[in-house]
Amino acid sequence: MIEITKMNGQKVLINPDLIETVEETPDTVMTLTTGRKIIVKESRQEVKNLVKLYRKDIFAD
Repeated sequence: MIEITKMNGQKVLINPDLIETVEETPDTVMTLTTGRKIIVKESRQEVKNLVKLYRKDIFAD
């Protein structure tokens, strides 16, 4: 799971396998495979880096 911050400041954990797209419009909008959209404070690049770190951690074990 990766921790992201919603626009209201609430921290939530997201399963990165459910992320379909991440767009900056200018807010960062994550679209999940479920169809749900979440606007987050992190940039597109920050989300990408979080997912990369998550995957490295999974495959390192």
